[in-house]
Amino acid sequence: MQNTCLNCSQTVTTVYCGSCGQKTSTHRYSLKHFIEHDFIHGVWHVDKGLLFTVKELFTRPGHSVREYIQGKRVNYFSFITLLVLAITFSALISHYSHINFGDLVPESSKSTMNSFQKFTSAYPKIVMLITIPITSFFSYIWFRKASFNYSEHLVLNCYKMAAEMIAGMVFTLITLFFDNSKTLTYLYLLATYLVSLTYGTWFYFQFFSQSGYSRVSVLFRSLMIPFTFMLFVMVIGYLSGAIAAALH
Repeated sequence: MQNTCLNCSQTVTTVYCGSCGQKTSTHRYSLKHFIEHDFIHGVWHVDKGLLFTVKELFTRPGHSVREYIQGKRVNYFSFITLLVLAITFSALISHYSHINFGDLVPESSKSTMNSFQKFTSAYPKIVMLITIPITSFFSYIWFRKASFNYSEHLVLNCYKMAAEMIAGMVFTLITLFFDNSKTLTYLYLLATYLVSLTYGTWFYFQFFSQSGYSRVSVLFRSLMIPFTFMLFVMVIGYLSGAIAAALH
């Protein structure tokens, strides 16, 4: 029985493609496969495509991730491994950085901060990880007519987050040569939001450019994903503050 390789489009009759080496049958992402295969395999196995994947994420991010999800995977680094490496190196670099989010909170306000605000301030990397399934929900809602399930949205947002962390590491490395902690922290937050908005819009616009939406619709929906996410965070922050105040 003949098949067509999803990575290079060559005709194959064996388990692996004789041209590029990719496995003949690739799976569609599901939550079960996401946990059982990609998470476990991604953490314990390091493949060869790290530099290629990073290059693709900063030159054609949406197109490359869409191709990965649709079957062209042999040259790409696992999204779980890339995310774990980004978090690890980011934490190591941050240890030597002068950036301190606590400096942005006035002394008079620290005693009134609720647990949610304290957690987000103390553990920004963990908060970034938590945002992935939430952002994936919003990208799924705004592009629900596209032919991608929620698990595939998790994959694309893992790659997006990894790229944003890599960009953040570059800025953090620059801050090692400066001493003004409060100014650096403000600049870091400004750069983070700008990168997240511009890169995220570019990422989503490319990824969903072939999903049947008009260019204007894709652009609008791409912008609405971070907007609705920020609105969600504001509501959660307000509710947590109101509950904390009521309990006291």
